Amino acid sequence: MRVLLTGSAGRIGRAIRLELLQRGHTVLGLDRVASEATDILADLCDTAAWQHALAGVQAVVHTAALHAPQVGEVPDGQFERVNVDGTRSLVDAAQRHGVPHIIYTSTTALYGASSAGVAQSQAAWLDEHSVPLPATIYHRTKLAAEQCLKDASRQGGPAVTVLRMSRCFPEPAPLMAVYRLHRGVDARDVATAHALALERGPATGAQTLVISGATPFERTDAAALLHDAPSVLRHRAPALCAAFAERGWPLPASIDRVYDARAAQAALGWLPQHGFDEVLRQCDARAPEVLAPR
Repeated sequence: MRVLLTGSAGRIGRAIRLELLQRGHTVLGLDRVASEATDILADLCDTAAWQHALAGVQAVVHTAALHAPQVGEVPDGQFERVNVDGTRSLVDAAQRHGVPHIIYTSTTALYGASSAGVAQSQAAWLDEHSVPLPATIYHRTKLAAEQCLKDASRQGGPAVTVLRMSRCFPEPAPLMAVYRLHRGVDARDVATAHALALERGPATGAQTLVISGATPFERTDAAALLHDAPSVLRHRAPALCAAFAERGWPLPASIDRVYDARAAQAALGWLPQHGFDEVLRQCDARAPEVLAPR
């Protein structure tokens, strides 16, 4: 399949590109940053670039965006221009070219204040049915971009698959390892989810799926997770507890949210492969994907 990948020079874009190439797809990378992963050097709002970029394309994977670390450093208007106007430009061009499917890389960060839990009495359990409560310009523009794609799909545009990925960037190993149980995911697993969504083909209309590491927790654990996480961890994740004890790392006292990706697992036939044990392996190997404990 011939695929246009926006944001191809970024960290997630590179992971998706590699996965798609390994599966035999043809990937055309579009980014405003020159790199070996960039075939078309262009801005998302450069409408002239779409004529060449979308020729013969059978699907678009749209990862390009401004991100959370740029909040406060980049004017809010730039977030609107790149994340919302750029997405609108893409979907309009894709519709003109008859592209049947757009896969959009979104974020669980847009749940914002929903992650605070139920009246602070238990950990929030978040999935596709949870109501986003965006708190920053990043959250708001990612949600607006989702809505732009969904509106276009309902009006006869390309089918849309929105993949809301959880935390996925280098952090200190103990934090990152625990996050893989409830609010984090490996970039390779993100890439696999995108590939499976692509190969499944366009569904009718728009679909939203949460992409996060496999959790051992159950909804009935929510209150204990917030108030006494170690007891839940010892019950649900004894291997992690043993590894932490061996390394002299403390367990977190509280876990405030769980991102539930079971709908994505069912819909895509996807199962995350890189859990907390992979974080520990990367830590021992001094891999740049994992930061040293503080």
